[in-house]
Amino acid sequence: MFKARQFDRSVILLCVRWYLAYNLRLRNLEEMMAERGISVDHATVGRWVVRYSPELLDRFNLRKRAVSRRWHFDETYIKVRGRWMYLYRAIDNHGDTVEFWFSERRNLAAAKRFLSEALKRHGRPERIVIDGSQTNREAILSCDTTDRLQDRSRRELKPIRIRQSAYLNNRIEQDHRAVKRRVKPMLGFKSMASARAILGGIELVHMMRKGQAKYARNSGLSLAEQFETLVA
Repeated sequence: MFKARQFDRSVILLCVRWYLAYNLRLRNLEEMMAERGISVDHATVGRWVVRYSPELLDRFNLRKRAVSRRWHFDETYIKVRGRWMYLYRAIDNHGDTVEFWFSERRNLAAAKRFLSEALKRHGRPERIVIDGSQTNREAILSCDTTDRLQDRSRRELKPIRIRQSAYLNNRIEQDHRAVKRRVKPMLGFKSMASARAILGGIELVHMMRKGQAKYARNSGLSLAEQFETLVA
């Protein structure tokens, strides 16, 4: 994972973890490393974050605990090059992250793509809570129908129950805040590709803090220890 790199693995992991987990800018990390006698350009740190965040997320997903069958689904706004784009997210009734996906558009096709991936990776939920969005409701109905038609188990699958309530969906609105708090100091992303990579890293740290990895349950592992576990 870190072959042919000029810097030691520990330095790279430290910078990536600090950037994803705390309200720091890349130049802050350049200064902090300089205080430790390590000369690294802020642009290099940025490339590390974009390069390693997706791989760390993939490794985490292989170790992720199963989520419950009651979900909350919503989207939130993220700015890229001055334009608002959309981060689709779902959490379960325990607050654990189910799935997320970043889209240029907020429409039926985007909602269906997100839900299709969530169903594929996590199975069918019993219930999905949404706000008043008719687009998201249509996406659930469409994906549910497709999923049942493609099922080869010959079991009679019950339709996914949809609960529309802005009050009940407050849970995911609150969960959005952890991601938005980290994104705000970044002052917007420069490209869709870097936004996807960095948002994936931020969601990774958010899941780590929730203890969603199988190895982290009841273990009390710190963020640093969890990062080390992923690259061991």
